[in-house]
Amino acid sequence: MTGKKNYLYGPVPSRRLGLSLGIDIVPLKVCTLDCVYCQLGKTAETAVERKEYVLIEPIMAELKEALAGELKADYITIAGSGEPTLNSRLGELIDNLRDVTNIPIAILTNGTLLYREDVRADCAKADVVMPSLDAGDEQTFQRINRPHGIISIENLISGLRTFRKEFTGQIWLEVFVVDGVNTGAEQIAGIKDAIELINPDKIHLNTAVRPTADPNIVRLSAEKLHDIASRLGPKCEVVSDFSPANSCKLNESKSKDILGFYSAINRKAEALLSMLKRRPCSLNDICAGLDVNRNEATKYISDLQNRGVIQSELKDGIVFFKASP
Repeated sequence: MTGKKNYLYGPVPSRRLGLSLGIDIVPLKVCTLDCVYCQLGKTAETAVERKEYVLIEPIMAELKEALAGELKADYITIAGSGEPTLNSRLGELIDNLRDVTNIPIAILTNGTLLYREDVRADCAKADVVMPSLDAGDEQTFQRINRPHGIISIENLISGLRTFRKEFTGQIWLEVFVVDGVNTGAEQIAGIKDAIELINPDKIHLNTAVRPTADPNIVRLSAEKLHDIASRLGPKCEVVSDFSPANSCKLNESKSKDILGFYSAINRKAEALLSMLKRRPCSLNDICAGLDVNRNEATKYISDLQNRGVIQSELKDGIVFFKASP
């Protein structure tokens, strides 16, 4: 790819989607929530107004250039730096994506605006919609998700229920557990009741594996996660770490560089910085996302660190790299 990527990032390794090419359609931290576990930090001011935060024409130009470079990805994921359903041209973007590629489209959303008919209509154009539900009651919802004033757990659950009735694609519901806040028997029972009303196709149970907005959020043990998953029902699975063997990257005996359009070292560094602007990544994440070995990845990391544009943070014994503020 010859130009700088402003809206596309990756493909990056996703624990739920394999290799995911991300599309960023709202500015950093434009969101309806201020979740304590957000890996992008705190939301300065929550928002609920839909508008054209990002133009779709330059997004499509970047994507067409990426596709010309023999892009390999399991999904195109509309997500990024904030809540994508806040972009009023979301549905139009998906229509444009369908015109140029057969790669399945996923939307990573917190689901808070699905009570709106226009948002449901836009999201229904995707193949997979991945909303969140971290609470079954208002008090827990406020403690974990810290929503905009007009958003309640009631309209979140109601919107998800209505969307389920209208949407023929897949709904993969993510439940993020915060120890001591939504992990008690009463809170888990409330989440389970809500799940039964929503009837998603899958439930993904997640915990803090990267640095979070609240540094006190801890990663739950595998034992605790599997216990909670068993209580949430047979559709619930603990989100595992990314495995290249499960992605399209190794489906060919001699896989090509998934970022083949980055032929020079500075292009690889640019791709890495684009990834780290959207989420913290470990060395393993970077190796998988750029399809490079650890030594090569370390060179790009060192280059960006020396320029002062990225920094590192330790989380549960793992070093994560992220873009500097």
